[in-house]
Amino acid sequence: MGFTPEELQAARGRLVPDVAAPGLRVLFCGINPGLMSAAAGHHFARPGNRFWPTLHAAGFTPRVLRPAEQEELLAYGLGITNVVERASARADELTAEEFREGGRHLVEKVTRLRPRWLAVAGVTAYRVAFDDKRAQVGPQERTIGDTRIWVLPNPSGLNAHYPPAALAEAYARLRAAAFDEEAEEGDVRDV
Repeated sequence: MGFTPEELQAARGRLVPDVAAPGLRVLFCGINPGLMSAAAGHHFARPGNRFWPTLHAAGFTPRVLRPAEQEELLAYGLGITNVVERASARADELTAEEFREGGRHLVEKVTRLRPRWLAVAGVTAYRVAFDDKRAQVGPQERTIGDTRIWVLPNPSGLNAHYPPAALAEAYARLRAAAFDEEAEEGDVRDV
């Protein structure tokens, strides 16, 4: 998936459609689409991004999906959205107001779709979008209706705080919580 610099710049400000449906088990939420994701039209499309390998390593998917296969997530009760919809080269190009507005839109979306878990991939994005300066990675006390919130580490290859194994472990904790909850409710799926 190669794009010229001109094609990438032309993707600035573009939107990448959500992969979402009502009643998902987990709705993953990125910060915002990068230029490569916007140019490709798929979430987490930059080759160095570890989202897709991490989902598999954490047990959410039976194999590593390619970004172009993102719609397959729905079959596993999973989806993807973003805090801020517009694409940028880097998250630091986004303003605090864009994050806060994105948080408000996210609350509306979650209220409408009612996933069991909203998993925000990026603690700083969560802190700004939801005005929670003390949030840490893991489950949050805050809910949106019946939807519980879990903050995950950002899967960007630039996130040196979480090497691949630690990233997979952090995501696996969410998976365990989501599927332990399912077993308690007697709602069994094959994955």
